[in-house]
Amino acid sequence: MSSAISVEQQIKLWAQELGFLTCGFANAGKLDAEEGNLNQWLTQGFHGNMQYMENHRAMRLDPTLLVPGSKSVISLAFNYFPEISQYSEQENTAQNPASNDQNDPSPDGFQPCITNHLSENKPLIAKYAWGDDYHRVIKDKLFVLMESIKTIHPGFEGRAFVDSAPVMERQWAVKAGLGWIGKNSLLLRKGVGSFFFLAEIIGNIELSPDQPQTDHCGECTACIDACPTQAIVKPQVIDSNKCISYLTIEDKTWPANSEKGSFENKDSVDPQKPNTGQWAYGCDVCQDVCPWNRFSTPHNESMFTPREMVGWSHREWEEAVREPARIKPQLKNSPMQRAGLKKLVDQIQLALNAQPPATQS
Repeated sequence: MSSAISVEQQIKLWAQELGFLTCGFANAGKLDAEEGNLNQWLTQGFHGNMQYMENHRAMRLDPTLLVPGSKSVISLAFNYFPEISQYSEQENTAQNPASNDQNDPSPDGFQPCITNHLSENKPLIAKYAWGDDYHRVIKDKLFVLMESIKTIHPGFEGRAFVDSAPVMERQWAVKAGLGWIGKNSLLLRKGVGSFFFLAEIIGNIELSPDQPQTDHCGECTACIDACPTQAIVKPQVIDSNKCISYLTIEDKTWPANSEKGSFENKDSVDPQKPNTGQWAYGCDVCQDVCPWNRFSTPHNESMFTPREMVGWSHREWEEAVREPARIKPQLKNSPMQRAGLKKLVDQIQLALNAQPPATQS
């Protein structure tokens, strides 16, 4: 390593070479400011049936308990925004006539990105799940980065995390200067948006911390207004019990007492549950309408190439539901395995029977 470049700069260069959008550092220690918010969220039952969120609370708030001897948290972001769309039309009409600086828009002056769903009620899959399982893809890159760090710090030890273990990834990303938490509770990055994965390396070397970014959401409430189930109960607070992503992935009681063929018409849906609409797995609505996501650019990770099922027509989805063996190979090495084949088939059936939103004129 050249003496003209710092350790922090070198790590960021290696991260960039591995395809990461950005990389930042924070001092490891307890997240005191987050403890009250976490406890209140759990007390209100907003975690639904995700009992694991109640476990290891001390470790969740303090990475030095999770990784003994840790001194720094390296936070990274990896783009997953696809080049294609599952929608029939996507108009990025957000304009800000008051500013010529495209990297510093004021969301207050924006019209939300208008996304028209297909006229047919085609099941939709959240963009992050189109390709191979991001846990494995990104963690492999983290292991490479850790080996590189050892070349300049032979005593370096740490652990890599990708949406796993009790790590408050968004909060650490904020402290490391990667962005700010938007009203939809997701991390936003200026000039980039939010279509990226977060990952962390918690290690035993001291690194100069980066400066946090300021919040650039302003008075914009596009995500709150657009949420189909009103799951964003207040800025940065999600009631998972209403969230389509939670219902289609995490909640194993939804659809309730499902049997094959039991959702052949929309009238059979439990009226006490939120309507998950056309979403078969996950949901992108609060991101699709976010003005900052007009800056999203396609990723170049070959392992995130969309699976064939992403482009299936309504007829092809119907055929697959009748013969789930067609769906099973599509789930190989996919994050959609988390829901399980049976739950996914039930959710696809619900999506096929859903009425698509009215097309905007």
